[in-house]
Amino acid sequence: MPSSVLIVDDHAGFRATARRLLESEGYAVVGEAEDGAAALAAVAELRPDVVLLDVQLPDTDGFEVSSRLTDLGDPPAVILVSSRDGDDYGSLAGDSGARGFLAKSDLSGAALEELLP
Repeated sequence: MPSSVLIVDDHAGFRATARRLLESEGYAVVGEAEDGAAALAAVAELRPDVVLLDVQLPDTDGFEVSSRLTDLGDPPAVILVSSRDGDDYGSLAGDSGARGFLAKSDLSGAALEELLP
């Protein structure tokens, strides 16, 4: 199981909930970011194993951030999340280089682990 997670979401409430949930299931949340620019900076600084990345961010979308992250030499595993259903995004999730997609309501350590190698 990957040990470190960065949570990227513009809603502080979701970040706090996701942190509590993942930490209770053995993940180490090493940081949080509220937009795409902060996410890119945090990944460079913290080098997380996994980035839990919201699709809708205030400065860009999660698909663009995912593409930029997965183009790195040693990229983290990117898992996209949204309050909307994954089918609403068509092939965008796969095209972004993300390992997978989770609806926010389905987030759990087990669901995350199923998407990771």
